Amino acid sequence: MPQHFDAVVIGTGQGGSPLAVRLGESGRKTAVIERGAFGGTCVNVGCTPTKSYVASARAAHVARHAAELGVQLSGTVSVDLAAVKARKDRIIGQSRDGVEKWLRGTDNVAVFKGHARFTGAHTLSISGPDGAVIDTLSADQIFINTGTRAVVPPLEGLERIRYYTNSNLLELTELPEHLVIVGGSYIALEFAQIFRRFGSRVTVLVRGERVLTREDADFAESVRKVLAREGVEFRFGVQPSRVEPHPHRENDVCIGFEQNVPALEASHLLFATGREPNTDDLGLAAAGIAVDKHGTIPVDGQLRTNVPGVWAIGDVNGRGAFTHTSYDDFQIVAANLIDGDSRSVDTRIMAYAVFVDPPLARVGMSEAEVRKDGRAALIATMPMSRVGRARERGETDGFMKVLVDAQSKRLLGAAIHGIEGDEAIHTFIDIMTAGAAYPTLQFAMHVHPTVSELVPTLLDGLQKMA
Repeated sequence: MPQHFDAVVIGTGQGGSPLAVRLGESGRKTAVIERGAFGGTCVNVGCTPTKSYVASARAAHVARHAAELGVQLSGTVSVDLAAVKARKDRIIGQSRDGVEKWLRGTDNVAVFKGHARFTGAHTLSISGPDGAVIDTLSADQIFINTGTRAVVPPLEGLERIRYYTNSNLLELTELPEHLVIVGGSYIALEFAQIFRRFGSRVTVLVRGERVLTREDADFAESVRKVLAREGVEFRFGVQPSRVEPHPHRENDVCIGFEQNVPALEASHLLFATGREPNTDDLGLAAAGIAVDKHGTIPVDGQLRTNVPGVWAIGDVNGRGAFTHTSYDDFQIVAANLIDGDSRSVDTRIMAYAVFVDPPLARVGMSEAEVRKDGRAALIATMPMSRVGRARERGETDGFMKVLVDAQSKRLLGAAIHGIEGDEAIHTFIDIMTAGAAYPTLQFAMHVHPTVSELVPTLLDGLQKMA
């Protein structure tokens, strides 16, 4: 007979781990199942490792430009990738071990290692590395938190070459001579700047005519200009059709294109072409759990699937693709099931950042979305060169933008490409979450000298959007 639990959480990502702990602390007999490394994508191959690389890359960049601030350094600035990786691994290890100890040390929480599959609406099997079933569980409530993985396009010749995704690129101990990146979105650009600052030649292949297609064109161009100035090469309107081993250099790659575009040679090839949900091997059909054409699990505002007693949280539900949205999913479920509250993902205001340097951060609607919506709106922009903090630090790239509903005076959206924009954006996030009109922020007294102190000045410049 299966072991019975009040609740089972599948996956220990940023939504699953705290949910399992809250469920256990509430007195529910809870099981949590993890088939890989504790902590999920963010801890192991996402936010934590990449942002540690961003920090190392920034240190190298600042050192190379120290003379601009009157600081003289002798010798050439170089990067020891093995040392960068070792530091990253230490940081990951601390976080991963912390998650596991937290779960195993929580009363009413049992930890299972293995791969979970549904055998019915409320029953699961757990298999080991060899595929043999090692445990069976049943539960009144089941929470799916299995995340996503990198998409690799099915190119001709792919089986003959060495290629990388965000996961295994982080295992390199020697710098690529020439890193070619397929993709023009967030992950692609972060890695492009990291490895260019490390010292690699970097070429980014973009299928369309610009990067960051979800962002306003002016922000996309602002980011591209910074990376291009640092030496990142961009090729637009190209899409690889085939790959093959280099005829003379072991492990190098030749990338072919259609339409008479010359082939490109690379020492390393990274695919940053999107992510897909880890749902294809969960046995969802046996439970009757619906998935859409992308493999994500549709949920309602309270993150419930079509099967009563089963929830999907985190990237797997398609309602957000960030660590903070996953954690917010946990908070919504916990509020509704444990705290007697009534929260919904439908009221969430989307916010995120692209961690290039300087970062691009955004909340709410873009200008393009507001224009498409057709409502009367106010808009203001301001270059970062007007920000004292930016001038003092010698980092004046980028600009701010804010959009306001002309009738209600509530903020519709804002974005910042500039130094510390990933922190300053929270001034907008908090006001929007509170539902306050923009004068609440406009007339606030901010600390000088900071980036946020220019937000009220930005709002002073609001004009009717033409």
